[in-house]
Amino acid sequence: MPKMTPFFRPDVGEDEIQEVVKALRSGWLTTGPRVKRFEDEFAAAVGATHAVALNSCTAALHLAVEAMGLRAGQAVLVPTMTFAATAEVIRYLGAFPILVDCDPETTNLDLDDAAAKLAALRAGTLRAAIPLGAPAVGIVPVHVGGLMLDTDRVAAFARENGLWVVEDAAHAFPAAWRVGPEAAWRRCGEDTAAVSCFSFYANKTITTGEGGMATTSNPELADRMRLMSLHGLSHDAWGRYSGGGKWDYRILAPGFKYNMTDVAAALGIHQLARAEAMRLARERVADRYFDAFRELEEIELPVRGANRIHAWHLFPIRLRLERLDVSRDAVIDILRQRGVGCSVHWRPLHLHPYYENGFGWRPEDLPVATEVWPRLLSLPLFPGMTDEEVAHVVETVMDVCRAHRAARVVVGRA
Repeated sequence: MPKMTPFFRPDVGEDEIQEVVKALRSGWLTTGPRVKRFEDEFAAAVGATHAVALNSCTAALHLAVEAMGLRAGQAVLVPTMTFAATAEVIRYLGAFPILVDCDPETTNLDLDDAAAKLAALRAGTLRAAIPLGAPAVGIVPVHVGGLMLDTDRVAAFARENGLWVVEDAAHAFPAAWRVGPEAAWRRCGEDTAAVSCFSFYANKTITTGEGGMATTSNPELADRMRLMSLHGLSHDAWGRYSGGGKWDYRILAPGFKYNMTDVAAALGIHQLARAEAMRLARERVADRYFDAFRELEEIELPVRGANRIHAWHLFPIRLRLERLDVSRDAVIDILRQRGVGCSVHWRPLHLHPYYENGFGWRPEDLPVATEVWPRLLSLPLFPGMTDEEVAHVVETVMDVCRAHRAARVVVGRA
């Protein structure tokens, strides 16, 4: 058996374990004092006024677009280069995601294509099966891999077009951006959208096992999301059963069951305290990859800008398939056979059957994402990677590229 470097391994320390044990022994397992503490500390960490802890980032996105007033028959601009959740929450409410192509360098949402798609929607010439007259009301940008967009530019685009902004920040904690070297840093979640939605899934930059957070500086949005996170009840369990709470409640809206537990928050409290240290550990691995692969002609390395603090949730490379004699899928199989776990982020939404067959999206409607996705490959990147594991990834990738280097045809003069 070859030595194995997994795609990801959670970094859970003794402090997290002991806090979970304390939560279990406290008798308070569901939403309670540890959730409140986690919310307060996370809001402070990202510079937001309010934070609502939830059981997933999908829940955060769903509550966010509901709080923004999204209604059936409306439309929302969503990147095609994203995970299922970003668009599916639009469909939960009977609205329509308008898929937007990605920037060729970053794979983040391309605002120029967003403008083109919006113009086509309003002119009735959008080729996807979206009802004529569907009004566009919002945009949901995604910071792919932890590299932030220019959120000021997104906000300006939204203002010009009468759109709200809900930010899918599942990959982007802790991340930040600035306009230039003299400007102040803006943390992801620091008024970078009406609502910012974070993920604490097992393989994210910090984890609660399963979990998410919605942050906002708008108290009305925070109140609505909190209300809808637990059946639309007027008081949550902590309020009703803690010493100063009342037993009675009122159903104010048909809500959902999205609250975070104290057991999960017990993990999150200490993960949050180590968030920057873990980010720096991931950055060191990324730096080693950059140094090792800088001259490797068979791959393109991800973008990293001087005016970005990258969360480094992912390290996505792009294969130069014209310089290889195998496909991306074959490379993944070979790497796995040699003990290197890897993944792909992502198959674009327009290439999934639901969006192809249900809405008529075609590869040529989103050409950049269509071209880039067969070349994408995410390498292992996590804070606990050992020097030996990093070296194993580097050596294996380089060996595979050398072994499958395409023959070059040299045309000479007769």
